[in-house]
Amino acid sequence: MTENSRPLAVFDLDNTLADTAHRQKYLVGKARDWDAFFAAAPRDPPLARGVELALASAEECEVVYLTGRPERCRADTEDWLARQGLPGGRVWMRRDGDRRPARRTKLEILRSLARDREIRVLVDDDELVCDDAERAGFTVVRATWGTESEPLKTAQETEGRT
Repeated sequence: MTENSRPLAVFDLDNTLADTAHRQKYLVGKARDWDAFFAAAPRDPPLARGVELALASAEECEVVYLTGRPERCRADTEDWLARQGLPGGRVWMRRDGDRRPARRTKLEILRSLARDREIRVLVDDDELVCDDAERAGFTVVRATWGTESEPLKTAQETEGRT
């Protein structure tokens, strides 16, 4: 079986593979510090359950990553994935300046991927992304093992930031 014929396992990053608890302080209050929030991402500890699931998925699937992080964070994100020993795979990121809700941007990419490949599973912590993906017919694993954060939920859905 070639890499291009294997089904895809699609993983979110923040609060799915990466523990963002230490940097959520930058999202509290009206003056959110997005530069500091993203600058702290390379120090995210891995979330063991998410990492285990990604490694197990790699046995049958090609693992790829779908994040709401902006494109300007690509180098830090790819370095972080490699340091955690996660499977190498393509990373889809939000275009810089794209402020659409995460559920819209992610579903758009999932549908595009599904045109050419079977998507075995989406693993994500965002309830709205998960709901919309399930309604669209995708199999979803809800990442409930991260630290829940109202500011992060707001950022994902209404501010289009991550």
